[in-house]
Parts: sequence; C-alpha cells; structure tokens
Amino acid sequence: MPNPAGVGRSHRDGQAEPPAGPNERRAAILEMVMAAGSVKIEDLPDAFGVSLMTVHRDLDTLATQGLIRKTRGVATAMPSTLSEASTEFRARQNVADKHAVANAALQMIEPGQSVIIDDSTTGLHLVSQLPERQPLTVITNFQSALDALLNQPGLNVIALGGQYYPWCRAYMGSLTLTALRNIRADVFIMSTSAVTDGICFHQHHDTVLVKRAMFESARTRIAYLDHSKFERRALHALGPLSDFDTVIVDSRTPEDQIRALRLDGVNVVVAPDVGASAL
Repeated sequence: MPNPAGVGRSHRDGQAEPPAGPNERRAAILEMVMAAGSVKIEDLPDAFGVSLMTVHRDLDTLATQGLIRKTRGVATAMPSTLSEASTEFRARQNVADKHAVANAALQMIEPGQSVIIDDSTTGLHLVSQLPERQPLTVITNFQSALDALLNQPGLNVIALGGQYYPWCRAYMGSLTLTALRNIRADVFIMSTSAVTDGICFHQHHDTVLVKRAMFESARTRIAYLDHSKFERRALHALGPLSDFDTVIVDSRTPEDQIRALRLDGVNVVVAPDVGASAL
C-alpha cells in the first residue's frame, strides 16, 4: 500500500519515515481515514511501521474521541454533519488563519472588560494574547482555555461548570445555562462549525444552546471565522451573522461570501495575515 501523503518524513533513499510519536501517528491515521472515507485496518501496520496491536490501540483512541468508527476490519470516518472533530484535531487546522482572526478580535477588547469565550479552538489563539489586555475578567466553559488562563497575572477567570464533554473539552448542560443567565458580560467572542446562507450552524444541539446563552449574556457580540467555515455544513442552526456587532473573517475568505454578508448588513472585518513569527 502506498504511504499516505504527509505520513512521514523522507529518508535519503526515498522511503518514508513513520511519524515520530503516537500523537503524530494517530493524526496521520485520522487524516488518511478522512481523506479516503474508510480504510482496511490490515493495511495500516505496513503504512505506519507499527504492529497490528498498536494500530488497534490507535484506532480505539480515535474511536473514543468520536472521530472514526471501527467495525469488521475497517476504520470509517464519522459523518461531518453529525460529529465534530476532537479539540486536538481541530486545533491543528488552519492555524495561521485562526491566529489572524483572533489577533483582530484582541484589538476590540479593552482593559477592565469582562469577556466570554466559547469552546472554539480559535479561542485558544485569543487566550494566549489576553494578558496584553489585563486587567480582564474571562468567562468560559472551555477546559483548554481554562488550562491556559489559570495563573496568568491580571486575569480574573470564571469557569462555567456543568456536564463535561470530553470530545470538545467543554462543560455544557443545564448547570452551564443557569450560570450564564446570571452573568452580564461586556463582550462575547465565538466561532462556529459552519456558515450557510449567512447563518451559523453547529453539529451538536447542546453546543448551540450554550452559545445562544453566551450571546444573550453579553452586550457586544463578535464572531470570528476562518474561511473553512463557509465550506462546511452542519445540522443545527445557531443564528444569523447579522445579529452580531462584528464578524471577523480571514483574508482567504471568498469575496462573494464577504459581499453577501455585507449586503445582509453584517459589519465584516477582514483580518490581515500574521507573520510566521507570531505563531
């Protein structure tokens, strides 16, 4: 079986070197499955230079994260309209574009404000820059953001509790919604899984309920979206982009999409590219 693109680094003899560690190998296996739709498990050991037992462990991990389905000797990608990719996988996608829109959002935050951040991986790029705007109160249900925010000087962090969902590392459910109803923040900044006809969509209804509650709890609402959001579809409608005060997109967003949003009355900001040194 030919080696999948990007699986390993090249040796001088032209042979591909398997990924260095288990996380890199699982990411490469996932990319192969997603590209093909499904692959035979028996083909994976030779492709990645590991034992069949190791492949099964990797596939079990990916299946637990809700990224693939493992049945009868075949690994199959989960339908994108029903299942969101894990936080770890999403964080590796469109990194420069996410950083660009997050940097643009940072310019709209003032010291002393209270800011709600959702569970999008774009938010991790914003979180890393928030100390520049201290003092701030940061409110989130996203465990990955909490991990990065804790012990940062000048940042007061409010963690929204609730039921923990491992696939997105976020807290959701009735406890989260109740907490949000008792909060009034200055700014809410969010992303979404997909945009269709100017409307935000997400694969999971629980996520939609939490984002709506965050939206209602803030005075100013900002959406930041990399161009890939306009190429996807998802199941549950969250709301129109025209409801937001500002929508930030990256420079690779198609002109026709930007034009359509502006015709709908959306205040669109196109984020400038960021240099490699900023990532």
